[in-house]
Amino acid sequence: MSNTNRRSMASVNPLVETRDVVALKEKTGNLYESIAVISRRANQISVTMKEELHRKLDEFTVHGDNLEEVHENKEQIEISRIYERMANAPLQSISEFNDDQIYYRKK
Repeated sequence: MSNTNRRSMASVNPLVETRDVVALKEKTGNLYESIAVISRRANQISVTMKEELHRKLDEFTVHGDNLEEVHENKEQIEISRIYERMANAPLQSISEFNDDQIYYRKK
């Protein structure tokens, strides 16, 4: 992810809040359509975050035959903590939807 995306995701409140359903409906004209747009974007964000996290954590993997040795790396733990503190994908997608950062169209 780019630094601007990471900064915008960091600004999203990770706590769940109540949402104005009427405001969600007004953007597309249909509540269920708005929820479908938000859920598709949440899936995209989730896949991107998962790939990025695995890419970062793969740098720390040690390929060896000995399964008894487990090495804990402080950098690896810090990366995991950063991703745990981030808002989850649905909250990020709702924030993007409310800020008109999602492009969507009807077929």
